[in-house]
Amino acid sequence: MMFDPTVFDNLKVAFENQLYDLDTLDRKIDIINRIDRMEMAVMSREFALQFRLAGRSAVSAEVQLSSSLKDLAAEILEWKGETPSCSLRLRFVMKLHQIDEQCEQIEQIMMRIWEPDAPPTQTISYVYGAPNSMYTNVIELAFSRKINEEQMDDIEGLVNHMLQTLTKLEELSKSE
Repeated sequence: MMFDPTVFDNLKVAFENQLYDLDTLDRKIDIINRIDRMEMAVMSREFALQFRLAGRSAVSAEVQLSSSLKDLAAEILEWKGETPSCSLRLRFVMKLHQIDEQCEQIEQIMMRIWEPDAPPTQTISYVYGAPNSMYTNVIELAFSRKINEEQMDDIEGLVNHMLQTLTKLEELSKSE
């Protein structure tokens, strides 16, 4: 019997190819973290690559793929009426000083570049009692539909949008 990779595996490899080429060959990004997890308690899978623009450190980006037990079972057991797919989420992390002003600018940048169905979620946190209050903003874009191998050709464009977003957010972080 031959092993047939899942949609999750194929998409994971496609993202790895794009992002590692940008790191090692093109030197446009630095990959700073990688997560490749199988959650045994709920039998789900998660893959994430975190990166930032080469030589820059103010903003990081993360592409995250996840597949639930239901997603994997539907594919492996070939359930009728189910299309094998994964969830995709994008995350950007940066530091802020002026929350109201910068969050509004971030939302405008995200809406202009991504034109999402729903506005991005911005989650602000800080360390209580730390001097020079610096806030961390985690900006998330979730997609309303799952992805599969039919979107394989869209990965390069998605990564280019992420690079464009990183560039604009870097510019914003330097302008304060």
